[in-house]
Amino acid sequence: MGKINKLQMPIRGVPLLRRSLETLLASKLGEIVVVLGHDRSHTQALFEDLPVRTAYNDDYQSGQMTSVHCGLASLTQASEGVMVALGDQPALTVRDIDFLIDAFLNRKGGEVMIPVFEGERGNPIIISRQSQQEIINGKYNLGCRRFIENNPALVRTVEMPVSSILIDLDTPIDYRNYCDSHSNHDKLTLLQQEN
Repeated sequence: MGKINKLQMPIRGVPLLRRSLETLLASKLGEIVVVLGHDRSHTQALFEDLPVRTAYNDDYQSGQMTSVHCGLASLTQASEGVMVALGDQPALTVRDIDFLIDAFLNRKGGEVMIPVFEGERGNPIIISRQSQQEIINGKYNLGCRRFIENNPALVRTVEMPVSSILIDLDTPIDYRNYCDSHSNHDKLTLLQQEN
């Protein structure tokens, strides 16, 4: 996104990260840990009043998996599984999150649940309690493009009814396209920030 912190960008008037957290909080999820890295203080200010915990990944520049490891290591509540969610998926709904949770709880085998839509892998994923430590220790690399193919016994996929799991905002074009399909107000705000 260049100089703009995408997590602060508005989606229907609400910062992207806050919108994502409000969706997660309204779902069946329990403990929520937000892993911070870049622009930590400004990012945390977006959700200080929400009932979530934070963890700081001082190695965030080494890639997304370091944040996954940091988040998994920061959990305090025992659970059957852990959802690894991104902060930049504005199309996700409470229904999507709960659908994934139900699919995970009712799965037949597998330690990692990955949502797909028409054959394309999306996010968020869910990791079983049994696999958390192995992932932290580096035995499994969830970021590997061939993770599913390399670990067929470990992975279960779930076909999602909608494409929201595929939508994330990585570039200004992604953001503009999303705003164009939902609201012109947010797009104008981005253009003003760029000028």
